[in-house]
Parts: sequence; structure tokens; C-alpha cells
Amino acid sequence: MFQNPTDPTQLLGGGQQQEESQESSEQPAEGQQESEPRALELNVDVGQYLPEHVRPGWEFLSDYPLVLVLLLGALGWGIGKIIQLVVTKVLEQAAMRTKTDLDDRLIKLLSAPIIQTTVTLSLIVAVMAFRDRTVFDDVIIRILVTLLLFFWARAWLKATHLALEAMSKNARRFELFQPRTVPLLEMGIKIVLVIVFAYFFMSVWGIDGTAWLASAGIIGIAVGFAARDTLANLISGVSIVADAPYKIGDYIVLDTGERGIVTSLGIRSTRLLTRDDVEISIPNAVIGNAKITNESGGPWVKQRIRIAVGVAYGSDLELVEKTLLGVAKDNTDVLDRPEPRVRMRAFAESSLNFELLGWIDHPEDRGRVSHELFMAIDKRFREESIVIPFPQRDVHVHYLDGKEASEPNLDEEAPASENAGQEEEKD
Repeated sequence: MFQNPTDPTQLLGGGQQQEESQESSEQPAEGQQESEPRALELNVDVGQYLPEHVRPGWEFLSDYPLVLVLLLGALGWGIGKIIQLVVTKVLEQAAMRTKTDLDDRLIKLLSAPIIQTTVTLSLIVAVMAFRDRTVFDDVIIRILVTLLLFFWARAWLKATHLALEAMSKNARRFELFQPRTVPLLEMGIKIVLVIVFAYFFMSVWGIDGTAWLASAGIIGIAVGFAARDTLANLISGVSIVADAPYKIGDYIVLDTGERGIVTSLGIRSTRLLTRDDVEISIPNAVIGNAKITNESGGPWVKQRIRIAVGVAYGSDLELVEKTLLGVAKDNTDVLDRPEPRVRMRAFAESSLNFELLGWIDHPEDRGRVSHELFMAIDKRFREESIVIPFPQRDVHVHYLDGKEASEPNLDEEAPASENAGQEEEKD
């Protein structure tokens, strides 16, 4: 009836049950640990990776942290300098085949963090070799790794701009990298780089990124309501880049009156340099809803100017045409190809209307060239005795009974009352 408590089978069964219960209780703890973010592993024994004949010296230097930091820092600087010289030399040999200096600037930009990297890694190894490490030492290691990420993030962000600029100048080879698409591509690449480096930063400090992603939806809704104008500018900037109504260097005119050369095409705004040498920034949302006149558009940047002029009836029309063509050819800013031309436009009330048509290189020179042509036309017309008429009117006054008014006799003396009034006004 009664079970023997000393039965070995029961003891074994009970022990197995206890072990299974312990394993089942430990499994949630392990799963909980796996769900936690894994931070940067700092407990690394550097000595085990060193050769056998070097370990005694390494153990000796571990007792003198300051000496170890100085020696490894100097060693890192020397190794970095050698690597930088070799890499720079090899890349410069390859860059000699190109004619631009963008690749030279790119090499200089990417080779600069090499020394910073080797020195920072040497300092990290030195801190890891401390015998009695504290929490403060671990914080120093994380700060050094963060600086290393910052050095390379800054270099890659600048290198992105130079690389896109170089590829945009060779548009025939890289069709995707056009001046109008460079701002959008640059912004997209920079956003990706920032996200990647932010992920490494959170990994270094053991920050759980899932919590940030979970709250991103709520934050996005709040930002959407608070920054409606900014989001409208961003969306308009993307549409402007995709639609390409203008590009950097074009001379545009808006229906609101602003005009100038496009100097910068950003995601939020577009900058124009006016003829007064004033740079104005216009939000993309305004430009996206405005009527834009791109005077630099078409197959070339050249623009045609029109100079309207009228001559009196009875003038020698062939001489007028010859004179206008001579004025256009004498002006160095008027292009020979396409050739300037003269067209007679209308028989007006007081004049025969002509129009001089010529091409100039840049739309922003239109005002100055028009001024020079107007001045030259007036001078040449005077020399050739060509009359520029002005409207004239003959006024005939009739009485109501049909009799024509007689002209006043200016030789007769004015009435005495009128003379008296004039004398009083003089007084």
C-alpha cells in the first residue's frame, strides 16, 4: 500500500521531473535574454590573439596603462600613415587617367579617416588590455567606437556629394545622374547612410531599435499635422525633380514676378540669383503651383530678342532693313548663327512697323543688349535721315450752327478787364 520513499526508481523519476521543471523554467529566461538587444562585446582578451613570444611583453605593459596607451597610439598612427600613403599612391595612379580634379578630391577625402581609424582602434585595444577594468573604461571604449563611426559617416556623406557631382558631369556615360536628379539621389543616399550609421550607433550602446520603430507611426502622425507646409515642400521638391521643369543654371521667370538663375535645387526650396545679385529662396510648394517660364529651355540656352521700331511713311524701306541689319551685326553680343533678321510687321496709323530679331547667348543679357541696340538704332537712323514718327492729330473746332470758328487775332490788345486781372496776378 505504501510506497517506499527510498525506491531508486522513484528517486530517479523525481530527479528527472525536477530537472525538466528547471529546464522549463529556464527556457523563458533564455528567450527573454535573446529578445534583449545585444550591445557591443567588450570582454575580449586581446592577449590570446597575440603570438607566444609577444605575450610576456603584453602582460608587462598591461600593468602600466598610460604607457600602453601611448605606445599603441603611436603605433596606430604609424601604421595608419603607411596605409594612407600606399592607398593614396595607388589611387592617384588610377586617377591620372582622368582630366578632372574631382577624383583627386575624392581620394583625399576617403584617405583622411585611415589614420583616425588606426589610432582609434589602437586606443580601443589598449583600454581592453587593462587588468582591472571598470564601467568607466567600457564607456570610454563605446565613445571611441562612436567617434570611429562619426569619422567614416562624415567622410562618406561628403564623398557622396563629390561622386554624384563627378557622374553628373559625365551625363553621356551615366544617364541616370543628371543635374536635375542629383539632389534627389544625394538626399536618398544620405538618408540610407544615416540610417545605417544610426543602427551601428544603437548597437554600440545597446539601444533597442524596435521601440523606436514602434513609436514611429505615432510620431509620424504628429509630425504630419505639425509640419504640413514642410511636407508639402518636400513632396513638391520630389515632383519638381521628377518633372524637371528647370535645372540648375536655367534662367526662369515665375508668374509672381520673381526671375533669376537657378543656383540650388533642394528638396525643400529652390534658390534664384536675381539680376540685382540677390539670392532668394522660394519654397517648392509655391513653385509647384506657379506658372514657370524657363527662358533657358529648349535645345539650347540661347534666346531671341525682339526690337520693335517704326519709321515714317515714305521712308526707303530697303535702307531701313539694311540699317537695322547693320546695327545687329555691329553688336558683338548678337550671334551670327542664327543670323539676325528684319521683318516688317504692320501698316500702323502713324508709322511702318519693323522688328529686328537677333539671338544672344544668355537670357540674363537681354536687358543690356536691348539697350545697346536701341541706342545704336537711334544714332544710325539720324545719320541716314530716317524719321521715327510720333502720333499727330489735327483738331477742327466748329460752332453749333455750323459756322467754323475764326482764329483769334493775337496782335489785338486784350480787353482792359483782362489786362487788369493779369496785372493783379503779377502783383
